[in-house]
Amino acid sequence: MSSHLSRRTVVSGTAALGALAFPFAATAQAPALSQAMQDVVDYVGRQKTTGFLVVQNRKTLVEKNWPLPAEAAPFRATMGYGTTAEGALLEDVASQQKSFIAVLAAVAVDKGLLDVTKAVGDYIGSGWTKAAPEQEARIRVLDVLTQSSGLTTEFAYAAPPGTVFLYNTPVYAVTKAILMAAAKQPLETITRDWLTAPGAMMDTSWRKRPAAMADVGNPTGLVTSPRDTARFGQIILDGGRAADGRRLVSEAGLKAMLTRSATNPAYGRLWWLNGSTYTIKPLAKRLDGPLIPAAPADLVAALGALDRKLYVVPSQKLVVVRMGQAAPDKNFDQQLWLRLAKALA
Repeated sequence: MSSHLSRRTVVSGTAALGALAFPFAATAQAPALSQAMQDVVDYVGRQKTTGFLVVQNRKTLVEKNWPLPAEAAPFRATMGYGTTAEGALLEDVASQQKSFIAVLAAVAVDKGLLDVTKAVGDYIGSGWTKAAPEQEARIRVLDVLTQSSGLTTEFAYAAPPGTVFLYNTPVYAVTKAILMAAAKQPLETITRDWLTAPGAMMDTSWRKRPAAMADVGNPTGLVTSPRDTARFGQIILDGGRAADGRRLVSEAGLKAMLTRSATNPAYGRLWWLNGSTYTIKPLAKRLDGPLIPAAPADLVAALGALDRKLYVVPSQKLVVVRMGQAAPDKNFDQQLWLRLAKALA
């Protein structure tokens, strides 16, 4: 596939593609962007973005892909995996994968294959941590899903499970082994059969990460596109149903996944949640206020390093996707939503 990305903006539709390919309504002639929405696109374009999608009421308000500059060769080598037919970069979406795994875990619960109240060792055996056996035996699957295992990134004991929020990617990666053990199938098979095939996410797959990313404690990356990420967001927005109406995950499973955890009200089961009175971000202390003050309180988000963003807002029937390199604006979430709020008013 070509490594050069196209410049393209679509407003209120994706006329070139049918409903099965991209299940958001199309119009024959897309109207011009409002000035407020153009301000959003201009801002996002200045933030080293490669892909940006805004979908509301199943209508594509904005779809734009930017080419990677020549100086982004290191990013392309570690995070890029070619391009899609419409010219969007296929990217390793970093920790955004956690939210995909959360859905697979919810499906496993629906199927009676997984009990999150059981100890992790019940699925993968003992000795998976550096904690004492009696300490390890108290770590439940739920504790791993809510980032409250009580383990350090080196798997040493730091606190009783379920008592402290410690954002921990190496420990999170154990959920993949838990799922495979519970389902007795490879992760690729589970993902395809339970989510990506019925969800029409044909550009999404697990890939072994290059050696340059071998030290993150999570050797497999989820590679996907802006459109597939939007499809995933729409499944969440639609209460666990695919575009064709097929149920993929139960409403009860989604509710449990998006319930605020006891150790961090801005976090559920591998999903970020807005609207809380305080927030504990990765590698940060407790901060008063919600995750994104300018965003709607009911926003839920799948977030990854380098500012991978999937925002889902049920009250506005809205899905927003951002991909690319790390945004130069360190307050990107807030600044984007200040502009989006104005454009969507």
